[in-house]
Amino acid sequence: MNYFYLLLAFLIGVATAVQGGVNSQLRLSLGNPILAAIFSFGVGFFILLIAFAVFNQNEVPSLQTIRQISWWKFIGGLFGAFYVLTVIFVVRDIGQGALVCLAVAGQLIAAVVIDHYGLLGFAVNHLTLPRLLGVVLLIIGAVLIVKY
Repeated sequence: MNYFYLLLAFLIGVATAVQGGVNSQLRLSLGNPILAAIFSFGVGFFILLIAFAVFNQNEVPSLQTIRQISWWKFIGGLFGAFYVLTVIFVVRDIGQGALVCLAVAGQLIAAVVIDHYGLLGFAVNHLTLPRLLGVVLLIIGAVLIVKY
Protein backbone atom coordinates (compact mmCIF):
# COMPACT_ATOMS: atom_id res chain seq x y z
CA MET A 1 0.00 0.00 0.00
CA ASN A 2 1.32 3.43 -0.89
CA TYR A 3 1.63 5.41 2.35
CA PHE A 4 1.99 8.68 0.44
CA TYR A 5 -1.52 8.19 -0.97
CA LEU A 6 -2.83 7.39 2.51
CA LEU A 7 -1.28 10.63 3.77
CA LEU A 8 -2.88 12.57 0.90
CA ALA A 9 -6.26 11.03 1.73
CA PHE A 10 -5.83 12.12 5.35
CA LEU A 11 -4.87 15.62 4.23
CA ILE A 12 -8.07 15.79 2.16
CA GLY A 13 -9.96 15.45 5.43
CA VAL A 14 -7.88 18.18 7.06
CA ALA A 15 -8.39 20.47 4.07
CA THR A 16 -12.13 19.80 4.05
CA ALA A 17 -12.41 20.75 7.72
CA VAL A 18 -10.41 23.95 7.21
CA GLN A 19 -12.28 24.81 4.00
CA GLY A 20 -15.62 24.95 5.80
CA GLY A 21 -14.34 27.47 8.33
CA VAL A 22 -12.55 29.59 5.74
CA ASN A 23 -15.61 29.71 3.48
CA SER A 24 -17.85 30.55 6.43
CA GLN A 25 -15.61 33.49 7.29
CA LEU A 26 -15.65 34.59 3.64
CA ARG A 27 -19.45 34.52 3.80
CA LEU A 28 -19.38 36.82 6.84
CA SER A 29 -16.92 39.19 5.17
CA LEU A 30 -18.87 39.36 1.90
CA GLY A 31 -22.32 39.21 3.46
CA ASN A 32 -23.46 36.77 0.77
CA PRO A 33 -23.14 32.97 0.89
CA ILE A 34 -23.55 32.44 -2.84
CA LEU A 35 -20.94 35.07 -3.66
CA ALA A 36 -18.61 33.41 -1.14
CA ALA A 37 -19.07 30.09 -2.97
CA ILE A 38 -18.39 31.79 -6.32
CA PHE A 39 -15.14 33.28 -5.02
CA SER A 40 -14.15 29.94 -3.50
CA PHE A 41 -14.71 28.12 -6.78
CA GLY A 42 -13.04 30.95 -8.71
CA VAL A 43 -9.85 30.59 -6.70
CA GLY A 44 -10.01 26.81 -7.10
CA PHE A 45 -10.54 27.16 -10.85
CA PHE A 46 -7.52 29.48 -11.11
CA ILE A 47 -5.34 27.00 -9.18
CA LEU A 48 -6.51 24.16 -11.44
CA LEU A 49 -5.62 26.19 -14.54
CA ILE A 50 -2.11 26.69 -13.19
CA ALA A 51 -1.79 23.00 -12.26
CA PHE A 52 -2.99 22.04 -15.74
CA ALA A 53 -0.48 24.35 -17.42
CA VAL A 54 2.40 23.09 -15.28
CA PHE A 55 1.69 19.38 -14.87
CA ASN A 56 -0.55 18.17 -17.70
CA GLN A 57 1.14 15.60 -19.93
CA ASN A 58 -1.96 14.35 -21.74
CA GLU A 59 -3.38 15.46 -25.02
CA VAL A 60 -6.42 17.72 -24.69
CA PRO A 61 -9.47 15.87 -26.06
CA SER A 62 -11.13 17.24 -29.15
CA LEU A 63 -14.50 18.97 -29.01
CA GLN A 64 -15.90 15.95 -30.89
CA THR A 65 -14.67 13.63 -28.12
CA ILE A 66 -16.10 15.87 -25.41
CA ARG A 67 -19.50 15.97 -27.16
CA GLN A 68 -19.67 12.16 -27.08
CA ILE A 69 -19.34 11.97 -23.30
CA SER A 70 -22.59 11.27 -21.42
CA TRP A 71 -24.03 14.40 -19.79
CA TRP A 72 -24.07 12.90 -16.30
CA LYS A 73 -20.29 12.52 -16.29
CA PHE A 74 -20.00 16.31 -16.10
CA ILE A 75 -22.04 16.82 -12.93
CA GLY A 76 -19.19 16.36 -10.45
CA GLY A 77 -18.98 20.15 -10.23
CA LEU A 78 -22.64 20.22 -9.25
CA PHE A 79 -21.85 18.04 -6.23
CA GLY A 80 -18.86 20.24 -5.38
CA ALA A 81 -21.01 23.36 -5.57
CA PHE A 82 -23.69 21.70 -3.42
CA TYR A 83 -21.05 20.79 -0.84
CA VAL A 84 -19.39 24.21 -0.67
CA LEU A 85 -22.64 26.18 -0.62
CA THR A 86 -24.26 23.89 1.95
CA VAL A 87 -21.21 24.10 4.21
CA ILE A 88 -21.28 27.89 3.99
CA PHE A 89 -24.94 27.86 5.05
CA VAL A 90 -24.83 25.32 7.89
CA VAL A 91 -21.38 25.28 9.51
CA ARG A 92 -22.03 28.23 11.83
CA ASP A 93 -25.27 26.69 13.07
CA ILE A 94 -24.23 23.08 13.65
CA GLY A 95 -20.47 23.52 14.25
CA GLN A 96 -17.43 22.25 12.42
CA GLY A 97 -17.23 18.93 14.29
CA ALA A 98 -20.83 17.98 13.59
CA LEU A 99 -20.56 19.12 9.98
CA VAL A 100 -17.46 17.09 9.21
CA CYS A 101 -18.70 14.06 11.14
CA LEU A 102 -22.04 14.00 9.31
CA ALA A 103 -20.36 14.64 5.96
CA VAL A 104 -17.95 11.75 6.53
CA ALA A 105 -20.82 9.49 7.65
CA GLY A 106 -22.71 10.35 4.47
CA GLN A 107 -19.61 9.75 2.37
CA LEU A 108 -18.96 6.39 3.98
CA ILE A 109 -22.53 5.15 3.63
CA ALA A 110 -22.64 6.24 -0.02
CA ALA A 111 -19.21 4.71 -0.67
CA VAL A 112 -20.18 1.35 0.85
CA VAL A 113 -23.34 1.24 -1.30
CA ILE A 114 -21.36 2.23 -4.43
CA ASP A 115 -18.75 -0.45 -3.65
CA HIS A 116 -21.32 -3.14 -2.87
CA TYR A 117 -23.12 -2.71 -6.18
CA GLY A 118 -20.13 -1.64 -8.28
CA LEU A 119 -21.84 1.61 -9.27
CA LEU A 120 -20.17 4.34 -11.35
CA GLY A 121 -17.66 1.92 -12.83
CA PHE A 122 -16.13 0.79 -9.54
CA ALA A 123 -15.24 -2.83 -8.90
CA VAL A 124 -17.72 -4.72 -6.74
CA ASN A 125 -16.59 -4.87 -3.12
CA HIS A 126 -19.40 -6.49 -1.15
CA LEU A 127 -20.54 -5.28 2.23
CA THR A 128 -19.06 -7.64 4.79
CA LEU A 129 -19.81 -7.88 8.49
CA PRO A 130 -16.59 -6.03 9.48
CA ARG A 131 -17.34 -3.23 6.97
CA LEU A 132 -20.92 -3.00 8.25
CA LEU A 133 -19.61 -2.83 11.82
CA GLY A 134 -17.30 0.02 10.77
CA VAL A 135 -20.24 1.93 9.30
CA VAL A 136 -22.34 1.35 12.44
CA LEU A 137 -19.50 2.52 14.69
CA LEU A 138 -19.04 5.63 12.57
CA ILE A 139 -22.76 6.40 12.80
CA ILE A 140 -22.62 5.93 16.57
CA GLY A 141 -19.63 8.27 16.67
CA ALA A 142 -21.51 10.82 14.58
CA VAL A 143 -24.49 10.69 16.91
CA LEU A 144 -22.23 11.19 19.95
CA ILE A 145 -20.42 14.15 18.36
CA VAL A 146 -23.61 15.83 17.15
CA LYS A 147 -25.57 15.22 20.35
CA TYR A 148 -22.89 15.91 22.95
